[in-house]
Amino acid sequence: MRMVCGTNLACLGKAMLIYSNDYDDALPRAGGKSSVWAPKIPNWQATNRYQAYGLEADGSGGQASISASLYLLVKYADVEPNRFVCPDDRGITQFRPRRFGARKREAIDLWDFGDEPWKHYSFSYHNPYGAYALTTACEPGSAVAADRNPWMPSAFVKGRDFGKFYPRDHSEATRAGNAVAHKYDGQNVLFLDGHVNFEQISFCAVNDDNIYTSWDGQDIRRGIPPKLGSQPADRSDSLLVNDPPAPR
Repeated sequence: MRMVCGTNLACLGKAMLIYSNDYDDALPRAGGKSSVWAPKIPNWQATNRYQAYGLEADGSGGQASISASLYLLVKYADVEPNRFVCPDDRGITQFRPRRFGARKREAIDLWDFGDEPWKHYSFSYHNPYGAYALTTACEPGSAVAADRNPWMPSAFVKGRDFGKFYPRDHSEATRAGNAVAHKYDGQNVLFLDGHVNFEQISFCAVNDDNIYTSWDGQDIRRGIPPKLGSQPADRSDSLLVNDPPAPR
């Protein structure tokens, strides 16, 4: 299962590089230039990007999500929706447009993984909403994507108790900061240079930065749990997040 998960991440990495060639070296980022991070976009079945993200006529404003950013690889890089699913991620199912309300429309005609996108993708992604979105010019060791963030809630799993996590080699306290999908043994991580590795610790990015936490100015191996709106602290700070389920 880990190998399938890693292979899917590697596929996404290759697609991101293809995407960046057409978008001034930028990795996928849904919405407009000033769009804010939200749990879901206004209209995943819209006929144009303005309606999809709630943009103003001049392209400003609006809201977008991590899932919508990843979905750009479906629209523009020919990635199949099944590539966004880790087999070890409990409850997550492949997005099938006709089954989840899109009727006769194809996946490339849509803007996200359905009305509840958090049920159809397994990976966290470096937060592109802020001053430090990744480009291909960034540090090659930057973490781009990985298994779902253990500190953020998903459709079927609540965020973990951060008080149990302390970065000490490979102790139980360190394993508490690993991805839930692989039973806290580690996480598959996609790096900007394109390689994917199963990392047994979560502080594995540039300068041993923790890929799953926000830096609070203290120990970058630990940091603090992210939430909706959290942003990387600087260009070398990896912050891989997923969208929390939207309140009903």
